[in-house]
Amino acid sequence: MRIREYSTKGISFRKFLYILPFMLLLAVFAYYPLYGWVYAFFDYSPPIPLSKSPFVGLQWFRSLIENQVKIDQLLQVIKNTFGMSGLGLLFSWLPMIFAIFLNEMKAVRFRKFVQTVTTLPNFISWVLVYSLAFSMFSSEGIVNGLLKQLGLSDSPILFLQNSDHVWITMWLWTIWKTLGWSAILYIAAITGIDDSLYEAAHVDGATRMQVIWNVILPSMLPTYFVLLMLQIASFLNNGLEQYFVFQNAFNKENIQVLDLYVYNLAMGGGSYSVSVAISMLKSLISVVLLFSVNGFSKLLRGESIV
Repeated sequence: MRIREYSTKGISFRKFLYILPFMLLLAVFAYYPLYGWVYAFFDYSPPIPLSKSPFVGLQWFRSLIENQVKIDQLLQVIKNTFGMSGLGLLFSWLPMIFAIFLNEMKAVRFRKFVQTVTTLPNFISWVLVYSLAFSMFSSEGIVNGLLKQLGLSDSPILFLQNSDHVWITMWLWTIWKTLGWSAILYIAAITGIDDSLYEAAHVDGATRMQVIWNVILPSMLPTYFVLLMLQIASFLNNGLEQYFVFQNAFNKENIQVLDLYVYNLAMGGGSYSVSVAISMLKSLISVVLLFSVNGFSKLLRGESIV
């Protein structure tokens, strides 16, 4: 018994050593940067060292709710963040439906071609995506040139400078870039469906749509709900790259999300401490959302995601 106990401990220790490098990477790149939160409590201005910067406590947090200009800016930024994240949540079912369409394609070569073409944009940087958008939709781009040749427009249409529909255009670019990649998990869920369920459906005389509705879709819903809840938990994390490259003087008010606003405050306005304070609050709210969604998942489905 003692030999078996030592053997079990040895196996557990080896398994721990397997995951130790990943735990170290997580600590270095995810937890160590949290030390930067200390800047939110100092009046920091580079290149003055933090040790020589005056300690101001909660001054920057109070300024966020006492300064009317900052309140108005934050409200607009939060509105943009909620609008763009809300569009993503509203159409979060699109990758699942796209995966079903791919699965229903009988021509294998054509299916692989469509999947490859829709997945490749995920590996293109947002800088190259903007270059494509600029070549197509700038005032001297392909679209405006075509409209002018066809006599449909006398003056160029400023697609990229238009701020009225910037939420929708950003969402469309996101869908174009990520649809194929997001569908991979759902394709894996379809692959894992037991063949006996298909056989039983065909024996009962189910049509193609009935098989999709009663067999495929219910089997994909657990994956969808887990991804949906993770998306809700990261509701405030829109990212930076996409909005940074697409922003300009005309659409800046409606395209600034929280991540971009924090970057512009620090790099453009030099308000490093304020930007850290906002980023800190955003992270704390994201953690609260994560645990709230986890509790809701456990209450509704009997399973937690954390």
